[in-house]
Formats: sequence, structure tokens, C-alpha cells
Amino acid sequence: MTEAGRNPADIRSLADQVERALNELVAAGKLRPGQKLVAGVSTSEVRGQRIGTAGAMEVAEQIYEGVLRVCGRAGLHPLWQCCEHLNRALVTERALAESQGWTIVSAVPVPKAGGSMAAYAYRRMSDPCLVEAAQADAGIDIGETLIGMHLRPVAVPVRPSVPWIGEARVTMAYTRPKLIGGERAVYKLPPDDPDSRTCD
Repeated sequence: MTEAGRNPADIRSLADQVERALNELVAAGKLRPGQKLVAGVSTSEVRGQRIGTAGAMEVAEQIYEGVLRVCGRAGLHPLWQCCEHLNRALVTERALAESQGWTIVSAVPVPKAGGSMAAYAYRRMSDPCLVEAAQADAGIDIGETLIGMHLRPVAVPVRPSVPWIGEARVTMAYTRPKLIGGERAVYKLPPDDPDSRTCD
């Protein structure tokens, strides 16, 4: 028997669940074309099994579809996190990795070393590679895979109306620039800007 609020692991509905959650993330974070979205996914958890024990490419296919629907509309670059056996490296297009100056590492993700989600995404990209790390503008974590190491500071949690994808808990966040300064700091310019004095 599933917990209250969980969605049954109906393969046909997974893409729609992911799409709905990510639409909310895009709206909450006011994400813009060209920004980067990291996705960490345990297909085992989606199926109601312990992470790393029951990966499924058919689950990965549906989640990939849901992510690409939203990234395509919003103009976002998806990054796919591998599992701990590949040090949570990220699958991405080589052109993006090179344009960002990210450190490319040599590995090809497979279900038993990288995870089903990363393995599936790698095989659907035109020129895929793995990068050691990135600082994404937002992220979705399906199954508590711990994507925080690949998010820019400062992360702002978003509570999705779809708290579960299949049987996996969903955590989302977008990022914002750090607020700097002390008690005199101002973070928005007043509309009329009446005082142009400096503190020099």
C-alpha cells in the first residue's frame, strides 16, 4: 500500500508528472533560455525499490521525455547526474561542456555504473560527454540522489504540487545570486533613485 500523496508507478504517467513539476520550477525560478538544469534520478526509487537496486531503462525513457518537453520549451540545457560509482559526474552535450570550460572526464555511463537515467540520456544525445562538475541554475532530484553539489549558490527550494514521481520523492530548487553587504546594503534601485551619494 502506498503512502498518501504518492503516485502509482504507472510508466505511462511518468513523463506527465515530470513535466508538471518542472513547469512549476521554471515559473518559480523565472528560468531563462540558456540556463542549465541538473536532473538526478533514481529509476529504482521511482519503481518503489531502494536506490541502486532495480534500475529500469523504460522508466528513464519516460523521465527523459518529460524533462525534454520542458527544456525544449524553456530553452534550458539539461544535465544528467550519474550515480556515485561515477562520482556523480554529469552527462551533457560536448559543445556545451566546451563552451563552459567544464572538466571533461572519460567514462561511458551504464546502468550498473552511472545509473539507468544517465545511461539512457547519454545514448540519446548527439555528441555526449561526462563532466566532473557544473554549477546549474536549477535542478530536480527524483529519489533523493543528492544534486546539491551541482547547483550554484544560493539554492531556493520549490515545493512541487507533484511531490512524488512514481514512488520517488521529488525535491526541486532554483538558485539566486548571493546577497552581499551589511545592514546598509540595498538590493533594488528605487524607481526614482533620489540619492546618488556614495560611501567613498
